[in-house]
Amino acid sequence: MSLLIIVVSLSLAMHLPGRATAQGMPVYDNTNFITLGKQIIESAKQTSELLKTVEFLREQKERIEKVNDVIKQLRAVRELTRNHQRLFDLVRDDLRDILDSPHIRPEEVEYISDAFNAIIEHSLEDVKFVEHILSSDFLKMTDAERIRVLKEKEVQSKEMVGEVQRKAKRYRDIVSFREMQEAINNRITTH
Repeated sequence: MSLLIIVVSLSLAMHLPGRATAQGMPVYDNTNFITLGKQIIESAKQTSELLKTVEFLREQKERIEKVNDVIKQLRAVRELTRNHQRLFDLVRDDLRDILDSPHIRPEEVEYISDAFNAIIEHSLEDVKFVEHILSSDFLKMTDAERIRVLKEKEVQSKEMVGEVQRKAKRYRDIVSFREMQEAINNRITTH
C-alpha cells in the first residue's frame, strides 16, 4: 500500500503543470471584467442617446430653415404689397392731378390714361401670379425658388413705381411748361 501511495504521488507530481507545489491553483479576479462590461453597456446607452439627440437637432434645424423660408417669403410679399399700394396711390393721385389740369388736351387724356392703366394692369397680373405661387402647389416649387420669384417680382414692382414716378413727372413738367407758356402768351405788355 505504501508503494501505491508513492506511485500515485509521483504520477500526480509529474502530470501537474509547472511542477505544482504547495502554491495551489491561480485565482482570477472577475471584478475588472464585470466593470469593463458595465462601462461598455453604459457607453452604448450614451451613444444611443447621442444619436437620438443628433436626429432631434437635425429635425429642429430643418424646421427652423422652413420657418426662415416662410419669413423670407412673408417679407418679400409684404414689400411687394407696399410697392403695389404705393403704385396704386401714385397712379390715383398723380393721374387725377394731371387729368384735371386745363393744360392737358382732350386727345392726350386717353393716351395718358392708357399709359397708367397698362402699368396698373401689369401690376395686377403680378399680384395674381404671386398669389398663385403662394397658394398653389401645382408648380412644385421649393421655398428657395418661391423666394427667388418673389424677389424678382419685388424688383419689378419697384421698377413700376419708378416708371409711374417718371411718367407723372414728365406729364407734370408738360403741364408746368404749358402753364408757363400760357402765362407768357397772356402777359400784358407795357411799352
